[in-house]
Amino acid sequence: MKIKANIDRIPGGLMLVPLLIGAILHTVAPNTGEYFGSFTKGIITGTVPILSVWFFCIGASIDLRATGTVLRKSGTLVITKIAVAWVVAIVASHLIPEYGFETGMLAGLSTLALVSAMDMTNGGLYASLMNQYGSKEESGAFVLMSIESGPLMTMVILGSAGLASFQPHHFVGAVLPFLIGFILGNLDHDLRDFFSKATQILIPFFGFALGNTINLGVILDTGLLGLVMGVLVILITGIPLILSDRLIGGGNGTAGLAASSTAGAAVANPVIIAQMNPAFAKVAPAATALVATCVIVTSILVPIVTALYAKKMGYTTPVANESEADSRSDYSHEMH
Repeated sequence: MKIKANIDRIPGGLMLVPLLIGAILHTVAPNTGEYFGSFTKGIITGTVPILSVWFFCIGASIDLRATGTVLRKSGTLVITKIAVAWVVAIVASHLIPEYGFETGMLAGLSTLALVSAMDMTNGGLYASLMNQYGSKEESGAFVLMSIESGPLMTMVILGSAGLASFQPHHFVGAVLPFLIGFILGNLDHDLRDFFSKATQILIPFFGFALGNTINLGVILDTGLLGLVMGVLVILITGIPLILSDRLIGGGNGTAGLAASSTAGAAVANPVIIAQMNPAFAKVAPAATALVATCVIVTSILVPIVTALYAKKMGYTTPVANESEADSRSDYSHEMH
């Protein structure tokens, strides 16, 4: 059976499919973990420890010995993305109740959901799009996007916007596994190769554990709102990213638009933030469902709009041109 091949055809499927399975299990049999206990309970309820290992491995996989062009491009996109999320948090804090809307068409919408959906880019999606529509330097710009991974940036944004308070040691705790992995990975290339292999492997595990925090009823209730929010993520972050890519990054805007997605790992942020600040516990389930919907929506739409934009910017398919060139070269060789 080609199970993984079929999962890979789904945008973000490696994380979203296990998440959906977990959500079904939690909706139908919410006490499964408690019933079986032991290792089964650990897999079902292990969101935080699994993510902790994943953050460590992400840190270990980053090599900052990159060219200035790569660092300038990635730094521009990361800073712009975080800055936009911060502005959104400031504006939302004046328009949305402190802990989100509880009734009406906007039920479930909170500042936590908005920030979590907008402050992290799907690095894998970005890299694959730039491999097709950009340069090698632009493709390598995802090198710093991993820094966005995890709850740290969300905590910083919420804290600096005056929407939440976190103890200093909580900030250290959020980034410490990442920093230790980063240090070890740059001290020893063998360790970087070793730990970086686990970044993909762990995704379905924390996806399943995250799913076990979601009731499908919440997803159904926030479905339409999540679709709209996914489109807004592309619009609100995409336009500034295009401008910054053109004006600062030295690109034509394609890289900026390719970075306007929601990272799969962002789905974990509401739950983790709620654990650090229990005041968010009430809105975390709805926020998780909304962010998960944004991951799906942006994973589908961002490649489409990026391809259209790249074509408008004069992109031509290199594969076809290279094939034609190879054919001409072979023909010329045969003639001689």
